Amino acid sequence: MDQTFDKYSIERIYGEPFVPGNRVTLLYRGKDSFDAILSSIEEARNLICLHFYIFRNDETGAEVAELLKRKAREGVRVYILYDHFGSFGTPRKFWNDLKKEGIQIRASRPFKWTSPYYYIHRDHRKLIVTDLVKAFTGGLNIANEYRGLYLPHKRKREEWRDTGIMLEGPIAFELFDRFRKSWITWGGEPISLKGIPHRRYRRFKANGLPVIPIFASSSRGRRRMRKLLYYSINHAKESIYLTTAYFVPSKRMIETLEEAVKRGVEVNLLLPGKSDVKAPYYAGRAFFQRLLQRGIKIYNFQEQILHAKTYVC
Repeated sequence: MDQTFDKYSIERIYGEPFVPGNRVTLLYRGKDSFDAILSSIEEARNLICLHFYIFRNDETGAEVAELLKRKAREGVRVYILYDHFGSFGTPRKFWNDLKKEGIQIRASRPFKWTSPYYYIHRDHRKLIVTDLVKAFTGGLNIANEYRGLYLPHKRKREEWRDTGIMLEGPIAFELFDRFRKSWITWGGEPISLKGIPHRRYRRFKANGLPVIPIFASSSRGRRRMRKLLYYSINHAKESIYLTTAYFVPSKRMIETLEEAVKRGVEVNLLLPGKSDVKAPYYAGRAFFQRLLQRGIKIYNFQEQILHAKTYVC
């Protein structure tokens, strides 16, 4: 039996253990993700934590905000951590209205005159944890385009193609622990777990899956993520399916994909047919001829703006 992708090898490469006994649900469309997110927030009885790069005050943001306000009035503890630059256009009144309901809010990586160049480092994490038993992550943000919301007064439907994941089980507590550390880093008071039931330790034994939390929001995290990505590509035997919204490959990545083809591995890239950021869109296309000549298959997603980042080996 091939042991290349057994959990012990991956733990050794990435440097962290898997968390066993979880239920994992793929959320393919933005509507699916937001339906599941809103339902989970509605069902929360003790704790709701949100960590997002973008939290807009558009129709989607307003709906989420109103639901969070109602849950706060019901006695649920609500914490929001948003990126200062990513949510720069969200007015202060929006945040103040949430704070008036008792919701705790912090901004990550705020601008400081003492270190202005530090402001280019952003926090792109997207995470929701409810009651320590359910979590959501993926590429989506709190905004209309990620939800695919239809607005009659706009000529075109705003929709991005993204991938979300719903997680249930012990991994939710591990993800909450990551949120809690970030919350304290950006000036939040320690989050008390007093009064929250111990059902957070529930495991799904029959159909539970091991899950490993990966965050590339720091230089160390990015190094570990790259290490695991290259390991996966280098050890793939049959196929590689790589989806990314911003494809600007390094020389090492190009050569690694080419070597995979030489080994007889089918390499497939799913890339944007249209993009919200033009620079990486055109920079990535400069490599298409070389990649195609080496036998790498490239597909451009045309239906919506592709924002998903996934890989399967």
